[in-house]
Amino acid sequence: MAVTEITAQLGRSDKPAKSASNTQGRLVPRKVQFDWSETPLDWIPGHPFASAFINEINLILPAGEFWFCRLYNKALPYVTDPKLRDDIQMFMRQEAMHARAHAGAIEGYLKQHGIETERNTRIMDYLFETMLADQPFGRKLPKLLEKQWLLFRLGIIAAIEHMTCVLGKYALENKHWDEVGADPVLLDLVRWHGAEEVEHRSVAFDLYQHLGGNYPSRYYLACIATPAVFGIWVDGAANILKQDPRFAAKKPSVWRPWIWLEWARTARTGQLPSPLWLIFLKQLPFFSPWYDPVKEASTEQALAYLNSSPAAARVAA
Repeated sequence: MAVTEITAQLGRSDKPAKSASNTQGRLVPRKVQFDWSETPLDWIPGHPFASAFINEINLILPAGEFWFCRLYNKALPYVTDPKLRDDIQMFMRQEAMHARAHAGAIEGYLKQHGIETERNTRIMDYLFETMLADQPFGRKLPKLLEKQWLLFRLGIIAAIEHMTCVLGKYALENKHWDEVGADPVLLDLVRWHGAEEVEHRSVAFDLYQHLGGNYPSRYYLACIATPAVFGIWVDGAANILKQDPRFAAKKPSVWRPWIWLEWARTARTGQLPSPLWLIFLKQLPFFSPWYDPVKEASTEQALAYLNSSPAAARVAA
């Protein structure tokens, strides 16, 4: 046998290459159906502030999640790992259903209770269709920068998906809502969505790393995304609260201490996550060089809820 052949055989490994995907099994896109006809505006009884705060999520998500889908479609041609490619395709189908479900809540629930939603949704549309568009602020990027702009935005999504995983786990484990008799339909929306966020928690991070995202860029992107997301959330919640006579005198605003203090006070009742816990403590893992989304939540816990979700069962039946 030639020396070159022996050398080639010795250098060859029979060990299969490690997949870029860290997602357990195959993701499942689930169709859901919600009946909003009986859901009260204060869907957490006795907690109008917490109800409004969670309701703002319905206004944030549709534009953002459709943007995720558009961006991931652009990223697909660069993906060389078959399992990760399938994860991304299933992720997009889940995210599209999330967007449609929350858009349905806007039309069938919030607007039916007289909530003005256009101001908040207009901000989200501007953010994703103008600021973070393929041509930001209408300016065409040089060809050399297109992939870097794509990777920058994928890093933003990875940071956001860590936050949604944390919130999803919180929703699955928060029994205080059940104890006070929270509306089962909106509770199912929050938990169904949260469970799928836990289920696909690794996809955004896996894609970002697969396409060359590194720790320093992930760190600074998280520094941008974290305050932006929570600022938008509080600002939108303030606009809903302004429309409620019970809070109008407080003049709710993201810039006024009252809303942050009321958030912290309400969190002590168990109806909202504590701002210090959520914004600081639970975001710290993403800033670590050793961050691993797999360790952030339990797929088994998520699947256990998804297998019993009334909205998913309604469509299956």
